[in-house]
Amino acid sequence: MKFINKGTFTGLTNIKTTIPLAFKMVFSNPIYITISAAIFTAFWIIFNVFDQLLFFSPVITFYLPDDNDVVNGFIISNIMSLLIGILVSMNVYVIRNSNLKLDKSIFSGSILGITSSACASCSSLGFIIISAFGGFGIFITNFLTNYQTLLRIMSIAFLLWALYSVHNRITKSCVFNPMKNTKKQKQ
Repeated sequence: MKFINKGTFTGLTNIKTTIPLAFKMVFSNPIYITISAAIFTAFWIIFNVFDQLLFFSPVITFYLPDDNDVVNGFIISNIMSLLIGILVSMNVYVIRNSNLKLDKSIFSGSILGITSSACASCSSLGFIIISAFGGFGIFITNFLTNYQTLLRIMSIAFLLWALYSVHNRITKSCVFNPMKNTKKQKQ
């Protein structure tokens, strides 16, 4: 196997070794496992209610039809719920264990992934969009319905990007910059 750039291979090797380290650091504490499980459960319920797979009235009922689109959406929403649970608990770990200021980059991937994950046109939210925006609302609802799977796959990509970003904050929080120290010593 020939690699184009030695730095690319080194970078991939570093990611392969540091991701398990970051997971070990965060999930060695049972509090973060509990946070992750609670967030996963909450979003699993929310996504399945939005997709009209989980019903609470008159009794709790879960119905998964044989349609391939619905099964694919169910699998994608399970992956998203898992990623959101992991991401939120890792963000909580970063906030509690760092001296960094809170900025918008910590939550941007999480919020983007969460908001792009629910199918707004599949639930009563579609009717709210149509009534609030009129003809433009019909266009938006039609767009969300037609490209629902693609949008959910894109939101998984955003969640993976946010997970990588949080991973970098955890593993590279103690990076030593020799150029910064030599400048201070010369002064």
